[in-house]
Amino acid sequence: MTRNHASLETVDTEGQPLLRTFDTSEAADFIHALTGVGDEEELERNLLKKLDRRMSILVLIYILNYIDRNNTPAARLLGFEEDLHLEGTQFASILSILYIGYILMQVPSNMFLNYIGKPSVYLPSCMIIWGGLSVCTGFTRDYFGALCIRFFLGFVEAAFFPGALFLLAKWYKQSELSQRTALLASGILLSNAFGSLIASAILNNMEGFLGFRAWRWLFFVEGTITIFVAIWAMFVLPDFPENSSNWLTPAEQALAMKRMHQDTRRDHIQHNEFLDDLSEQCLGRWPGLHLAVADWKVWWLAVTLLCIVISLSFNVYFPTLSATLGYGPIITLLLCAPPWLFATVVALSLSRHSDRVGERSKHIALSLFIGTFGFVLSVSTMNTGIRYFSLFLMAQSYGAFICFLAWASGSVSYPPAKRAVALALINCISQLGNVIGSYVWPLSWGPTYNNSYYICILMSALSITMCLVFRLHLASLNHRIDGLEAEQGRGKGYRYML
Repeated sequence: MTRNHASLETVDTEGQPLLRTFDTSEAADFIHALTGVGDEEELERNLLKKLDRRMSILVLIYILNYIDRNNTPAARLLGFEEDLHLEGTQFASILSILYIGYILMQVPSNMFLNYIGKPSVYLPSCMIIWGGLSVCTGFTRDYFGALCIRFFLGFVEAAFFPGALFLLAKWYKQSELSQRTALLASGILLSNAFGSLIASAILNNMEGFLGFRAWRWLFFVEGTITIFVAIWAMFVLPDFPENSSNWLTPAEQALAMKRMHQDTRRDHIQHNEFLDDLSEQCLGRWPGLHLAVADWKVWWLAVTLLCIVISLSFNVYFPTLSATLGYGPIITLLLCAPPWLFATVVALSLSRHSDRVGERSKHIALSLFIGTFGFVLSVSTMNTGIRYFSLFLMAQSYGAFICFLAWASGSVSYPPAKRAVALALINCISQLGNVIGSYVWPLSWGPTYNNSYYICILMSALSITMCLVFRLHLASLNHRIDGLEAEQGRGKGYRYML
């Protein structure tokens, strides 16, 4: 078994730099020596406060990520299709082609991020590029131009979400992860709420300004905001614990590495199924890739998330679904906001409760079940009030998506190289659901969209089933670990969260 070492640069009494290398099991003594106090809990609280403040910018970045990705359906309400002379399924193709680049780049992007260890540089750099591409969308004149821009937009946007998940997983323990993942993923929900409000303001007030249609200003304004936030993010985002001495004290940095070592260590598990115990050197040049691909849990989680994403495909077409209520474009966009604000509150509450009780699968199943009830209501009636209420139930099912991300991260947590690839691979495969989902809501199925809702109901049911099966498997692994610890006379160590 390899030992986990880390290095910290400190200074001696004359101000000369010293390099302190230690085994992370010695971290508590090292912390005490540096601080002169033994209150590690207080130090941990201070560390988390510092960390949470810096990580909070990820929510804003994700809001902009989704706004830049999903402003096309809002532009559709005021001339996007007509001005670009789109026909048939061309609009759906413009939506779906983004996910080709998005899928292709996620795994290489996270491997590169793990290699360079500088998310504060890499993620904002990608953000500047996608902001520029969003601005370029406002200048496009035809189907081919929009298609090309969306294709390349997917390549650079691919870096953010799996990279952000990996960054969180490098700092937070499993018991802290769901709530932080929820705060990050709430960017999806908030972008749907505030994105529609921003879109309604721009589309209502900027038509013809400087000779441009209002939908073009939508891309100009939102892309420019993204670029400015990216520059700010370079100075705020943290890097990984081992290279964050610029904003942490040596004691805080030692504690950060100790926390991750204790949370992910598997030295009490001796079983062939856990490839984590293999020496990384014997797995070739990319050990994380080998470990992730060889673990069937990664593939099961990926397919489950794929089904969840298809069931959530209504997200991209939310303005279209709101339009079936019979109101004009501006009122339609304003009506999109309340369901997503409600979904944000539900998702954060669900994830907080999941962290507190240490349970995942039942929380996921409950949220998906409520969303399924919303689909059933929409199929059952064209009554305006009931259909609008169903949008609230459908939107809250994003709580399941958010809770699932934390579950996936905790189920493939070690070593870090494996987690980086596994999270990217899971998210990568799940994005096929967005490609499929782009074609689940054709205008020819409107205004009822019953066939679309039936597909979502089927995918939700399949997702719930796969989550419960995975829960049974993890329970059996925990039982096996119980036996191994009793046999070897060890104390209680790592357990999978069910």
